Amino acid sequence: MDEVKSILNNALVLLFNLVLKSEEKFLREVGCKDLSINEIHVIDAIGKKEDQTMGWVAGELNVTLGTLTKAINNLEKKEYVKRKRSTKDRRVVFLALTDEGRKIFSLHQEFHDNMINEIVENLSKSEERALMKGLNNLIDYFMTNYNN
Repeated sequence: MDEVKSILNNALVLLFNLVLKSEEKFLREVGCKDLSINEIHVIDAIGKKEDQTMGWVAGELNVTLGTLTKAINNLEKKEYVKRKRSTKDRRVVFLALTDEGRKIFSLHQEFHDNMINEIVENLSKSEERALMKGLNNLIDYFMTNYNN
């Protein structure tokens, strides 16, 4: 692997780990101590488009219905999420956030907004475009090679 590729690989691995750790730290600092990062991401998916089905949220998170069901059971016990059965088809379950869930969703959005603002603050328009192109290439790679 040449030097540029090695530096990029190390930077991506470090970046991934730093984002997760920073996200967890931020959420702990604002009083969100009883949630895992995976549960935060479930709350985030529901908050982005409430009243979606379990199947839609599972697809959005790229997890199985069984995995999502376990997370929703925990989040419901912790009173962050509520289930609503369809009146037309009792087999269909919609998900929504409680008031406490919406608070966590907002805090998580705040973290991401702050992160993005810091990243682009001192970039020129051409640097922003180059960053977006590189990130889109990375997304395309993962979507093409590893997205079921």
